[in-house]
Amino acid sequence: MWAVPLLPEEPGARGPSLCSLRSPELAEGVSKGGTKDRVTPRPAAPSLEELRRRTSSKWSTHPDDVLPLFIAEMDYQLAPVVAEAMIDRIRASDVGYAGDSGGVGTAFAGFADRRWNWEVGADDVALTTDVSVVIVETLRSAIGPGAGVILMPPVYPPFFELIPEAGGTVVEVPLLDDLVRRMDLDGIEAALKSGARAVLLCHPHNPVGLVHDASDLERLAELAASYGAIVVSDEIHAPLVHPGVGFVPFLTVSDTAREVGIAAHSASKAFNLAGAKCALMVATSDTTRTIVAGQPDEVHYRTSILGRAATEAAFAHGDDWLDATLEVIGESLDLLDQLLAEHLPAVGYARPSASYLAWLDFRDAGLGDNPGLPILEHGRVALHYGPAFGSPGRGFARLNVACSPEVLTEAIERIARVVDNSPVS
Repeated sequence: MWAVPLLPEEPGARGPSLCSLRSPELAEGVSKGGTKDRVTPRPAAPSLEELRRRTSSKWSTHPDDVLPLFIAEMDYQLAPVVAEAMIDRIRASDVGYAGDSGGVGTAFAGFADRRWNWEVGADDVALTTDVSVVIVETLRSAIGPGAGVILMPPVYPPFFELIPEAGGTVVEVPLLDDLVRRMDLDGIEAALKSGARAVLLCHPHNPVGLVHDASDLERLAELAASYGAIVVSDEIHAPLVHPGVGFVPFLTVSDTAREVGIAAHSASKAFNLAGAKCALMVATSDTTRTIVAGQPDEVHYRTSILGRAATEAAFAHGDDWLDATLEVIGESLDLLDQLLAEHLPAVGYARPSASYLAWLDFRDAGLGDNPGLPILEHGRVALHYGPAFGSPGRGFARLNVACSPEVLTEAIERIARVVDNSPVS
């Protein structure tokens, strides 16, 4: 039997777990430093009714009876300093073509110094529309047609498409999954020896939340240099590393890393700005700056004024809001720990070191290679399908915890009913 009772969805007749999802008034928190003294509202999610009025793909892909926890987008309201920056540009009717990069590079340099002790020159930063463009254009500039590009599944699904878009060939070297997940350096060396000429690094690693060890990163740089390869480090989730976890940017681990690496950064994940379309391409050596400088001008001038304003505000003045957001995400992960232990003991899970994404192992839950399918069909919860992350994702699904406690609780309870009613459970 697949019978899964769902909460009523008629207006005025919502079930008790979802009937009052409007977050309480934003709790005021005093600034703990970073930019300047200010009162920072505690991030919170609006009601489901308000969220469903959003037009982003997270809230427009599925019917209203589905809880969408699939895409990496937070439900929380924008950081006030970010919203103010965009509204300021709109009030000035300043939404024409973007000019130079303004203060974005300087803002990022300050953020990188405060958060990671990374000294980046503003001139080391070039702008583009999103991290995917950083990846495609860097690979297109640095490798020959058909060259192998190493990625490490399970990994962000678009990587599998971005590599051929750039003219490369996907070479899979899965993460090691013994006692602790880590990159397979022996496998990477074998792939480089066989002709691969680039490594697409996800750091922190989506979907497992792995923050790569500095010694592994240093060895990766040495391997790339030995075989004439480039490393493109996607560090979009870096601002979301959890308290107590050290993040080391790839370009800081050694002089060799600076010679072989280009990093992709953006405020989009940490500050919920994916649609604002502004990302950063960071190159800190003469070799890699030459690669960036050789790209078509259009690569760097297609960002929007609103995206630039939002990004500059986030990196210059968003520390306190980000710290509060990480605290809220930590509470959501604590809640997930409790809910899985209570309702889904057969589901494996390791708490991520970064971000708000949980990689759930349903292989012992009886839901097949793609557990997200029956969970969506019978539980009306949308998770990101595990197989999309590569063959190591079979039997897994990715869940987004950056939502209200009520939504997360209801989602896990719905998933538990699907597992309990599975024909093979």
